[in-house]
Amino acid sequence: MISEAAVWGIIALPLAAGVLAALALLPALRPLARASGYVAILGVAGAFALSLAALDATLGPDAAAGFGVRSWLTVGDPSSAGGFEVTVGLLLDPLSAVMVTVVSGVSMLVMIFSLGYMRKEPGAEGGAWADYPRYFTYMSWFTAAMLGLVLAYNLIQLFVFWELVGLFSYLLIGFWYHRPAAAAAAKKAFIVTRIGDFGFMLALLYLYLHRAEFLAQGLNPFEIPDILAAAPLLSAGVATWVALGILAGAMGKSAQFPLNTWLPDAMEGPTPVSSLIHAATMVAAGVFLVARMFPLFEESAVALNAVAIVGGTTAVLAAAMAVVANDIKRVLAFSTVSQLGYMFLALGVGAWQIAIFHLLTHAFFKCLLFLAAGSVHHSVHTFDMRYMGGLRRWMPVTYVATLIGALSLVGIAPLAGFWSKDEVLAAAWAADGAGDVGVSRLVLVLGMAAVFMTAFYAFRLVLMTFHGRFRGGIDAVPTDELIPDEVSLVGHVHRAESPWVMLLPMAVLALLAVVAGVALNAVGALGPLPAHGLTHFLGGVASDFDPAIAGVSTVLALAGIGLAVAAHRRGVLALTDLPRPWSVLHRFLAGRLYMDHLYETLIVRRVLYRGLFFATDWADRRLVDGTVDLVGWVGRNGGRAVAQLQTGQVQVYGVGVFMGVIVMLMLFMFQR
Repeated sequence: MISEAAVWGIIALPLAAGVLAALALLPALRPLARASGYVAILGVAGAFALSLAALDATLGPDAAAGFGVRSWLTVGDPSSAGGFEVTVGLLLDPLSAVMVTVVSGVSMLVMIFSLGYMRKEPGAEGGAWADYPRYFTYMSWFTAAMLGLVLAYNLIQLFVFWELVGLFSYLLIGFWYHRPAAAAAAKKAFIVTRIGDFGFMLALLYLYLHRAEFLAQGLNPFEIPDILAAAPLLSAGVATWVALGILAGAMGKSAQFPLNTWLPDAMEGPTPVSSLIHAATMVAAGVFLVARMFPLFEESAVALNAVAIVGGTTAVLAAAMAVVANDIKRVLAFSTVSQLGYMFLALGVGAWQIAIFHLLTHAFFKCLLFLAAGSVHHSVHTFDMRYMGGLRRWMPVTYVATLIGALSLVGIAPLAGFWSKDEVLAAAWAADGAGDVGVSRLVLVLGMAAVFMTAFYAFRLVLMTFHGRFRGGIDAVPTDELIPDEVSLVGHVHRAESPWVMLLPMAVLALLAVVAGVALNAVGALGPLPAHGLTHFLGGVASDFDPAIAGVSTVLALAGIGLAVAAHRRGVLALTDLPRPWSVLHRFLAGRLYMDHLYETLIVRRVLYRGLFFATDWADRRLVDGTVDLVGWVGRNGGRAVAQLQTGQVQVYGVGVFMGVIVMLMLFMFQR
């Protein structure tokens, strides 16, 4: 059993560490700026230790579901039929215990890596340590917000932390705010995710409108355990609309098509930030939310089918865009979008435990790949793979780490990604969920297609970065392609491995990318496994290993790797000078399906600005302002008309009185 104070400490320690790190921003404490990193790491490490205790507490049969549930505010009279109480508290169960452990653990490793990386990161104004306190403050609070989201007992409380995650991701993506590209990427991420969050807010309002269905059963319409308990009793319409609103919010946070455009641009932030966002925090929040509310989705085949189709479509389209990307971080960004699509696919076919399984393994190998990309940038000072090559000769540790991460991403046995990805595909084949079987078969085909493309782009990244001849790093980048902060780095390419403080987290993540799948998977057909496999621990039923699905996906993965190797040997891996129609397809994918053009040019500038905004502006100027001006004109000119009657001549007034009397007499006579 774990105490309430310890569970609150999981959130409070990173929050307090961020406050202490922020103190180093004060001029008097600026000499302590370097210590802010160690303070932040200690805070997150403390949260990780408490998370392990919470995880241990949920292993027993008497694990408490709620901690510190207290009244926040009341609407009306809670004892009457029309009122209810909004509570705040902590929900600790196997799902939240697993999530807080992964979030705090990955965050700790990323912060340790940051100690070495941020010293050399270009763009810091005023010296190498000037932005240290600000960086570690944001990172600590970002972690605290995600931990609060995971542990929230009330859906409104979860929404508050949900928005805080969006706020701190905005601050971290735009960390180098003096760069126009970084500032624009931060605004784009904030706006696009707000579109999804509007759907989440509508779901909350819909719950409020239908609170009577909960109150009649003595349940609170916003407490998560009560919502899940009432889900089977809700009408189909209520369950569907609330689930679709929650799905909209999840699509925004997890960058699912068509709200995926913000994530590739989010690479403008420091690489450790990208690693944390992609591995265990912001983008994982959407998957977690659907998994948390899955009993509600289970009551609506429409919502489940929507989740599955969104996931399958995203997995294929994002993988296709990753194939043609040349920026190593953007390749990994598209890869994250694609892998999140796999998780939504699993959720849509009813296997939410498998989705969380893939979320965990993905956290390890994707964090590893991003940190490896940061290690490469630390040496060559560019993210463009066209100017890399041959780095395995002087960066052997980074090369091995990247290779392990790529093999796990592709799904090669026995690495972690193999177990979770094939479980996703096997769940789609089994189609045991409440969704449509035809939809499950469709997304299975999409998932298999994404396996082939994933293998190709993953090994395209490995080969272009580490094999062949070295192509000069930032020294070879054309001057007109450099941003001002990078100009000073020309001539400073150093052919050496990264420092140990950066390699150590990569080594830990590489180990997890190898063993986590076997340690967490619950496939009983493979022999002796832990007594509590992850699927069983989360309350699901362990599925049998499907050798056919595993065999097909492995063959497709090997074919993709083989194609990448063949293209590398022919010197065409950069995918330039392609013949038609491949060049047209390449341009279409490199332009990200022209989704940004659709949103910014067509929807914002033409439909909204020239249509809706122009119409509302015309209505404001002509109708609203015109009505106000008319009232003023009547007041001004009406007074002048009345003033003409005030002549000061008594005989005129007498005529007026006489005429009034005549009018009244006539009216009296006509009424008779």
